[in-house]
Amino acid sequence: MQEFFKLFSTSHGQVYKKAKGLIPGVLIAAVIAIAAQFLSEHYGAPAMLLALLLGIAFNFLAEEGRCAPGIGFAARTVLRFGVALLGVRVSVDLILNLGAPLVLLILSSVVFTILFALLVAKLLGREWSLALLTGGSVAICGASAAMAIAAVLPQDAQSEKRLTFTVLAVTILSTFAMVVYPVITGLAGLDQVSTGFFLGATIHDVAQVVGAGFSVSDQAGETATTVKLLRVATLAPTVLLLSFILRFTGAGTASSGRRPPLLPGFVAAFLCLAALNSAGVVPKDLSGFLSDVSRWSLVTAISAVGMKTDIRSILNTGGYAVPLIVAETLFLAGYVMFGLHWLQ
Repeated sequence: MQEFFKLFSTSHGQVYKKAKGLIPGVLIAAVIAIAAQFLSEHYGAPAMLLALLLGIAFNFLAEEGRCAPGIGFAARTVLRFGVALLGVRVSVDLILNLGAPLVLLILSSVVFTILFALLVAKLLGREWSLALLTGGSVAICGASAAMAIAAVLPQDAQSEKRLTFTVLAVTILSTFAMVVYPVITGLAGLDQVSTGFFLGATIHDVAQVVGAGFSVSDQAGETATTVKLLRVATLAPTVLLLSFILRFTGAGTASSGRRPPLLPGFVAAFLCLAALNSAGVVPKDLSGFLSDVSRWSLVTAISAVGMKTDIRSILNTGGYAVPLIVAETLFLAGYVMFGLHWLQ
């Protein structure tokens, strides 16, 4: 019994010491996230983009010193926690309200955009991991999808560089689309519902979808938000499928020789929360609170990712990756527009 208490006290002490060592880094990431949100609310720029840029400015904190362990923790664990909580935004009602043809258009757009990304990356002689990262972020939900997919991809010296570039590029493209796509839908002669569908099915990040949709009309805004949340619902199945494929093909084996789990914990949590929300178990107030926690967790995580990134590495990646992610964005927009006209 004495040995048990001795072991417990030693283990407890180690956990406390480790947790204490994470606090400075997590706090600095949270402060940057708060600053990014403040600037976003006052100047209209996306909070994710501001958090990333502010984080990059504090890159020196992640290199060594007291903040480094906590920054790494925020960039990895807090990120997965935020993605898991996205499940409270998803419910079966989203699918039922849209109807089978439109749901199939959304699902097929996700699949074909990722396949298109792999094809173009192969033609350009680029890494398949970059194709999955950029293709998934464009097809599903921007920065959140990029971070979730990055969590199951094999880790190497280029992993954080690819993730930072993808988040930066997809956020900029999403902001550009928020301004341009409503004009395109007007020129194409789409009605309010079709306009909302196009915006929700093609713009990368949720905030920009809401901004673009409600800038047209309330009906377009509500439709765009619903469609966007259905795209978010495809995140967990996509990550789960990638995890299975990478595990059984051996492509996901990291340099350490470790294989990713069959079902990542954050994906399981996402699916559980989505199921509970669909069953009506999660109260609306709690769902709103968890959604806010998810958003803050992701902004904090992307601040940490920025701090772990050297700006020179982003520039080196961007030279050949920009055409890839732009091509994916144009493919998705063209595919959805063609699908809408074909269905009508």
